[in-house]
Amino acid sequence: MAEFKLHCFAASGNSYKVALFLALANADWEPVVVDYFGGETRSESWRDNLNEMGEIPVLEHKGLKISQSGVILDYLAGVTGQFGARNDDEKRDIWRWILFDNHKFTSYYATLRFMYGLQKTGDTPVTQFLRDRAIGAYRIVDKHLADNSFLVGGRLTIADLSLVGYVYMPEETGIDLAEFPHIEAWKQRISDLPGWRHPHNLMPGKKAF
Repeated sequence: MAEFKLHCFAASGNSYKVALFLALANADWEPVVVDYFGGETRSESWRDNLNEMGEIPVLEHKGLKISQSGVILDYLAGVTGQFGARNDDEKRDIWRWILFDNHKFTSYYATLRFMYGLQKTGDTPVTQFLRDRAIGAYRIVDKHLADNSFLVGGRLTIADLSLVGYVYMPEETGIDLAEFPHIEAWKQRISDLPGWRHPHNLMPGKKAF
């Protein structure tokens, strides 16, 4: 039995954040596929036994069931000694980026991707609003990466792993990613790390509806 068990599926960028940590850390882990599109996370069983919030990912480790990708990444950095902060200043900076990710960078982009790329809604006032907000967040990160190879401390940390989760997702969003060359270069640097795998190759389950 693997040390870490991750409840996830291939189309989930939030799950990929954690799966990529485990892969790059060469951890002993196994994925457990979740039928998200079939409503598994909305079931009473899921909420009673795994996560009352009805969300993935969920990490199981030594009797713990941990949810929310940022919390899981912080936990893994602590128990593995990898990709975490080296001092209090870095810890604050890492959490600054993770909170920005959850509030803006992933939040707007992932919702846009789900509606426009997976549900195929076409352009609506809602998708245009999300696209404008996502572009604004991407511009902030791209500007930061113009002078930094990684988000914090000149090396890969859980800040990068949090923000990069949806950057590898292939679905169309209507955003021209060529506008963000520094994000594309950062994405490539992470792809070049030993152990990196695309989300569709790292996690099982359906890739789309």
